[in-house]
Amino acid sequence: MEVKEAIMAFSQSEKIKAGLIWVSQTLEFLKGLPEGEKKGAEKVSHTLLHMIGQEVSLAKAIAGKNEWGEIEALIDRAIIMVNSGVGQEATMHLAKALSITTTIGHRSMSLLKEQNLLDG
Repeated sequence: MEVKEAIMAFSQSEKIKAGLIWVSQTLEFLKGLPEGEKKGAEKVSHTLLHMIGQEVSLAKAIAGKNEWGEIEALIDRAIIMVNSGVGQEATMHLAKALSITTTIGHRSMSLLKEQNLLDG
């Protein structure tokens, strides 16, 4: 991985991790909602998933291939589950996407530290 790719991967991984955590929490929140309110929460989750998917596509384009494609596939599965009305079950796919994203971010951060471009 080149330094430029590492910088972009690190930046994108942080944004994507935050988004995955937010949407996972939103999906967990669905469990406690009355039926009439679930549709609105599912729409919010759907929108968040698409936004995260766009960030993953951007990461794939600017930060090298890495495992971004696998993350895209996991987000696509989560979107299908939300659209099918079983959004709470999508959290398993999102947890795997979060793990992969964290790994990419850690590798990027390690390279930036080796190059003395990041403190810590």
